[in-house]
Amino acid sequence: MPQAAASGGQMILGLIIGVALLVFLLLRTKIHAFPAMIIAAATTGLIGGMEPTDISKSIVNGFGSTLGSIGIVIGFGVMMGRILEVSGAAERMAYTFLRLFGKRNPDVAMAVTGFMVSIPIFVDSGFVILTPLAKALSRQSGKSVLTLGVALAVGLAVTHHLVPPTPGPLGAAGIFGANIGQMILWGLVLAVPPMIAGVLYARWLGRRIYQLPTEDGEGWERKEWSPALEKAVSLVEKADLPGTFLSFSPIIVPIILILFNTTLSALGLEGPLISFLIFLGTPVIAVLFGLLFAIYGLGRKMDRRTILKEMEEGVTSAGIILLVTGAGGALGQVIRDSGTGNYLAELLANSALPPILLPFVIATALRLVQGSGTTSMLTAASISAPILNDLGVNPVFAAQAAAMGAFVFSYFNDSLFWVVNRMLGIEEANEQIMTWSVPTTIMWATSGILLVIVNALFG
Repeated sequence: MPQAAASGGQMILGLIIGVALLVFLLLRTKIHAFPAMIIAAATTGLIGGMEPTDISKSIVNGFGSTLGSIGIVIGFGVMMGRILEVSGAAERMAYTFLRLFGKRNPDVAMAVTGFMVSIPIFVDSGFVILTPLAKALSRQSGKSVLTLGVALAVGLAVTHHLVPPTPGPLGAAGIFGANIGQMILWGLVLAVPPMIAGVLYARWLGRRIYQLPTEDGEGWERKEWSPALEKAVSLVEKADLPGTFLSFSPIIVPIILILFNTTLSALGLEGPLISFLIFLGTPVIAVLFGLLFAIYGLGRKMDRRTILKEMEEGVTSAGIILLVTGAGGALGQVIRDSGTGNYLAELLANSALPPILLPFVIATALRLVQGSGTTSMLTAASISAPILNDLGVNPVFAAQAAAMGAFVFSYFNDSLFWVVNRMLGIEEANEQIMTWSVPTTIMWATSGILLVIVNALFG
């Protein structure tokens, strides 16, 4: 009995030192997150009592198995996202939602546009692409650019965190072994309440800080807000944008195919046609179809050299995401193989903390410390997956918990914090926090409450 206690203490010590070392490397050294996570994995195993040769095997196996399940999907997804960026499809979506939600609700239109666009496009890129439209709508409607810009950023952020094939939630799903179709379906559902909360805050903020772009678009002007200043948008679309069907199809088609796969698999139906539909709905094949729709639909006006160059740029931006995702899988494998996961699972089962909150809390702490949402959710998934898998926690909700925890209080160590504030003309630190730190925390709190409720009902 004393030996078991000592062994458990050694494993816990290894995990604590490994995570502390990871945080130190990310904050205080020049070492990138990818090698830092591998170093942390090796340290956790060594101090936790693993044989050195077993540690290297665990790192290799964890890295390979994680990327083997989701690496191809990430590659196809970023290629597709790049084509959506350069083709004007994102702007077409915005105009479509403006018509749908009415010209007096451009903030809702911008939020829903962000919601759709950020599924395949990185959130920073989506904000840069669509901010000029938000500024134009601000002048036309008389709504503060903060209302429109923050609503756009909120819509982008919720699906960036919760809906594959965005790399963060896709990587978390891979680490937990969650079904990708269910991850998409629940991500789409769970993203709506925090988006609504964020839009409501954006409306309040726009009245508190009423700022409009100047006529030349080069500066900003502020006034006291009053209802009389706001009016319906005068909608003027660009003439060279792609059609609505072509713009949406690269996103909608894969989602439909994957959900077909999930539904048919759950029903247990058999037959050649069913097998073929399930094959089409596997994430790799479904996202490949989305990419082909983007290439031959949205990219039909681009020559071969241009479209290949754009896709290669997309893959370049995803390279480090793939490495960090694989490293997260390596860290999780070491925790699992060392026995630390089983030991912590027993401790957690006897504690008052609901197991579903473990990845949420870890991701929250990491996000506050080191800033990167993707790194936070992948590290949280890596640490908690070996524990929660032994407790029978729904892997989809566990992966969503890690993604939700990474919403919290985006501030100076987060690149999106600066992108949002700079592009909306906010320079004072207190206003910058109001513009982006507060709404991300509102989304964090809303999603955390929602997580507990949904897990209690469906977990």
